Amino acid sequence: MIFEKPLLQSLDHVLGQNAWATEKLRPYAGRHARLSMPPLILDCIVSEDGRLSETNVEGKPDVEIVLPLTAPVLALQGSDRLMSAAQITGSAEFADALGFVLRNLRWDIEEDLSKGVGDIAAHRIVGALEALGTWQKQAAVSLAENVTDYFTEERRTLVTTKDISAFTSEIDRLRADVAQLEKRLKTLG
Repeated sequence: MIFEKPLLQSLDHVLGQNAWATEKLRPYAGRHARLSMPPLILDCIVSEDGRLSETNVEGKPDVEIVLPLTAPVLALQGSDRLMSAAQITGSAEFADALGFVLRNLRWDIEEDLSKGVGDIAAHRIVGALEALGTWQKQAAVSLAENVTDYFTEERRTLVTTKDISAFTSEIDRLRADVAQLEKRLKTLG
């Protein structure tokens, strides 16, 4: 399809920026991996230098990582969250190495930007993007807290754990009182 080749090239570019990642994959040279998030299916092979290259190998791959359709949303929550939702089959050692690389791989966007706009501008752009990302995360947390407060305090639609604890304590106290009343009735009767 149309997206697989650019996606593989991008992934390989980021691998090239992270020497530790290529070292981790080098022992698996010649192995076939499939990354899929239907309808995207990315078949690749680990090259001698630990990078990924396109392959047309047919058949079952040595390892297959299937991402859920919610992968883009999970990726925003972090690569650990994304990889924990993935279904991984095949060679355990290769899957472990590939999963580790994918979880910890980081794009050095500042390096790539500096080639087009210069070092100082790239540093400032990345700083602004990081500040924007931090602000968005804080805004999302604040929104979630406000919605939770609205439904637990204002509308009383949701019950807090404090209210549940108080309710269960009252039930326990009522059971104890009923048991004590039954004992008194037995002694009277």
